[in-house]
Amino acid sequence: MVDKPQSGELFGVPYNFERPSIGRMLSSYWRPDEGMLVEKPFGIGYTLNLANWRSWIVLGVAGVLYYQQTAGDDAADGDDDDAADEPVEVIVD
Repeated sequence: MVDKPQSGELFGVPYNFERPSIGRMLSSYWRPDEGMLVEKPFGIGYTLNLANWRSWIVLGVAGVLYYQQTAGDDAADGDDDDAADEPVEVIVD
């Protein structure tokens, strides 16, 4: 029986199911000569190249959006919901 390939490309998306080593894990996230996205060291798809400045902008924007979401959830848990709990009168002609 023929062994299945552990790495390759399927419909243009890379995959790699070889056992990852520490060196391969670290070197895959820091590639100064490549673009913003690089192949994942294990699994399917792409990941951010932390040697590229654009990746840090993406991480910063994601962090700000996450902070705004959690800050908004904390404000919604306060006492500002009293107006929303009151009944609403609807007049139909």
